[in-house]
Amino acid sequence: MGAVRQDRRAELLGIAGRLFAERGFATTTVREIADAAGILSGSLYHHFDSKESMVDEILRGFLDRLRAAYERVLAERPDPRAALTALVTVSFESMDSDGDAIAIFQNEAAHLAQFERFGYLAEVAAELERCWLGVLERGQRDGVFRADLRVPLVYRFIRDTVWVAVRWYDPEGTLGAEEIAAQYLTILCQGIVAQR
Repeated sequence: MGAVRQDRRAELLGIAGRLFAERGFATTTVREIADAAGILSGSLYHHFDSKESMVDEILRGFLDRLRAAYERVLAERPDPRAALTALVTVSFESMDSDGDAIAIFQNEAAHLAQFERFGYLAEVAAELERCWLGVLERGQRDGVFRADLRVPLVYRFIRDTVWVAVRWYDPEGTLGAEEIAAQYLTILCQGIVAQR
């Protein structure tokens, strides 16, 4: 596949991703994607056989990149607090490049997972959850994190707090991903009550 064709595919995926994130996968039509790209609907089929193929490619790419980032964190940071910090930070950084894919995953994973083609979504979500749980459990064992906290609940709190930010996070905004991650980590690790 030529470089120009690859660039055009990436451009079309970007347009589709934005529309899926904003309008929802089920309600976005092939015609709307083609119109936004300035091509005829039939021309889209020269690049993709269906909108399902488009969302599949968007989600697989995002999840592959996120898994790789998490694997690097776990390999490079044996200390639980450092690993937790890095997991939160790389999650926020992924919003810079994969914000639309994150929104699609947040909004559409349950719907898409009912189709055999998207069975991997639940598997990857479980794999990512195991990364977080492992860090939190290790932190409890090592005395870094409080022993009285329920790890699955802590994970859900962090997951929901971090990933819902995709709804308001602006990569062009005044606060970058690392700065927002640092604020979240301060709140998570030190709370919001002033220390006296």
